[in-house]
Amino acid sequence: MASQGLDGASGAGEKASMRILILGGTGEASALARALAPRSDLACTLSLAGRTADPKPLPLPTRIGGFGGPEGLAAYLRDERVERLIDATHPFAARISRNAALAAEAAGVPLLAVRRPAWARQPGDDWRAVASVPEAADAIGAAPRTVFVTVGRNEAGAFARAPQHAYLVRTIEPLDGALPVPRLTEIRARGPFGAAAEADFMRGQGVEVLVSKNAGGPATYGKIEAARALGLPVIMVRRPEKPAVACVDDAAGALRWLAG
Repeated sequence: MASQGLDGASGAGEKASMRILILGGTGEASALARALAPRSDLACTLSLAGRTADPKPLPLPTRIGGFGGPEGLAAYLRDERVERLIDATHPFAARISRNAALAAEAAGVPLLAVRRPAWARQPGDDWRAVASVPEAADAIGAAPRTVFVTVGRNEAGAFARAPQHAYLVRTIEPLDGALPVPRLTEIRARGPFGAAAEADFMRGQGVEVLVSKNAGGPATYGKIEAARALGLPVIMVRRPEKPAVACVDDAAGALRWLAG
């Protein structure tokens, strides 16, 4: 019986597997990985940036770390004979998405972006939209307040410019001194987070302001619902611009694209 080698080449009479690279780190990427793992007609690799020390295991071969910019990614696509590239990275991973677009064009590989819809303001929401995390820190105001910060570890340090506030900062990874302010409470947790639990937490901690990126999706929307129910202001960081490429909302859309 013909067998497929480790390099993905097929034996006589067998159809070669389509090679797919998924740039992941989101729930959409995880859903796509689980859907594609049983497919014998596809050879899929999941790539993670490595910002989370202990990512949830997924049933696909996984590489950790960067590629060395768009040139490095283009070389990887060529060397590994990748035939489809799927960018399912975080809505705020603008640099990775730019690199993916440049690399796909250079290597001649079709690219699809999976971009979940942003959260939309609902009746009762009190949002102050800002363009960046440093702007969010400034938008809290001069008077000391208790602030719940949910922008991730890498950008939490921006709030050091406003040390008068009491901060509750929730991240997956430890801050490791990234936010040197007098009043800091670190919360280590991974979503999803329900609205009722979020409301209980905010009420119990005396939260006066929520700071969030507009990540979209259901996993962390509970904090937005809780802020609405409690009448709390939300400083909402707008999404960065991303390249104009073919895109879908979710993993199901990516599966349709692969079947097309």
